[in-house]
Amino acid sequence: MLRPVSLVPALALALALPARAADVPIGHLADQSGATSDVGVPYAQGVADALAWINRKGGVGGQKLAVESVDYGYQVPRAVAQYKKWTSGRDKVAAIQGWGTADTEALSAFVAKDEVPYISGSYAAQVSDPTGASGKAKAAPYNFFYGPTYSDALRAMLLWAAEDWKAKGKPGKPKYVHMGGNHPYPNSPKEAGEAMARDLGFEVLPAIVFALAPGDYTAQCLTAKNAGANYAYLGNTGGSNISLLKSCKAAGADIQFMGNVWGMDENAAKAAGEAADGVVFPVRTAAVTGGSAPGLKTIAEISKESDPNGTVYRPVHYLSGVCAALYMVEAIGWAKDNGGIAGPNVRKGFYQKKNWVPAGMEGVCVPSTWSENDHRGMMTVSIYRARVSGPTEGAIADLMKAGTVKLEPVKTVELPRKPDWFGW
Repeated sequence: MLRPVSLVPALALALALPARAADVPIGHLADQSGATSDVGVPYAQGVADALAWINRKGGVGGQKLAVESVDYGYQVPRAVAQYKKWTSGRDKVAAIQGWGTADTEALSAFVAKDEVPYISGSYAAQVSDPTGASGKAKAAPYNFFYGPTYSDALRAMLLWAAEDWKAKGKPGKPKYVHMGGNHPYPNSPKEAGEAMARDLGFEVLPAIVFALAPGDYTAQCLTAKNAGANYAYLGNTGGSNISLLKSCKAAGADIQFMGNVWGMDENAAKAAGEAADGVVFPVRTAAVTGGSAPGLKTIAEISKESDPNGTVYRPVHYLSGVCAALYMVEAIGWAKDNGGIAGPNVRKGFYQKKNWVPAGMEGVCVPSTWSENDHRGMMTVSIYRARVSGPTEGAIADLMKAGTVKLEPVKTVELPRKPDWFGW
């Protein structure tokens, strides 16, 4: 029986399953050991479990998925090399579950040329324009992702921040600052966010750089504090953000931090403790673990692929990984029934429905729509606030159950599909 690779514990080497003639080869590029592995691990586990679950139910129309999961350590050259392996042999992959922004952008031209649908963990607006008609990004006809673009998520949070400033009755212009590594992923929404902040009446401060890795970021916190920053976007993943939040707490910086989708989660809130209390960030799903949405029952079943006892707490990134995998599976299913499982048909499969939720994921995956002219799958941005009300020693499942760590819904923003926001 064909079984996709389990990613528990952290994967150190490429693990492959030999594809049989009737299997559907799928590539899975994951960061299990690199700079973004703190969020890459749960996301990749969600992808792997979802694909294993599909196989256990019989596959896609009776065909099993032959999944090769590879830890590329967030290294672009390794991603490119692995991609060439997946596309140069006899068993060319039908689609790829990808990961980071730098490698997604580096591979975009390759996947377009080779006609390989690429569903990334990067939500860079720069790969959301399939035709290049926006004039702000190169055509990326085979790139897809599940979630709002980084830029749109930041635009939504800035709309909330402008309302928050008014609600608090504070005088003058609020000051906004972009913070993150000097890297394609944190920089992706920088220009869009600063433009939006100016439009909303913020004073935009010079951006502050801090590394993707954990470290002492007291100097960056003092810079933001002394500049009078009121709202700060955190472009990095939870690991380095935890360090920054702790440094800023110690430095007495009174700043409303706004994470990106990878910038905060349940585990980061536990690790940062009281320094994470109040951080707002976008959540890509319509529910989180512990809720009552019908699709959470499906999540619980999928989770058993790597946790038969059902005791592991699944954070927001796991749920998003499941959604990303199941959208791809349903596109493959459409292709199978409409000319065969080849890249161009799988791509067409993404265009067959509007406001689409994978079967069984009702109330979890946000209804999404992709078209041949626009790969911004959703314009809905759900903003949550991390709450930490006490000591955070202990298991995250226990802390969430006790309410010591909470994810509190703040606001859902429905953004207009503005042409001038397209591609950046």
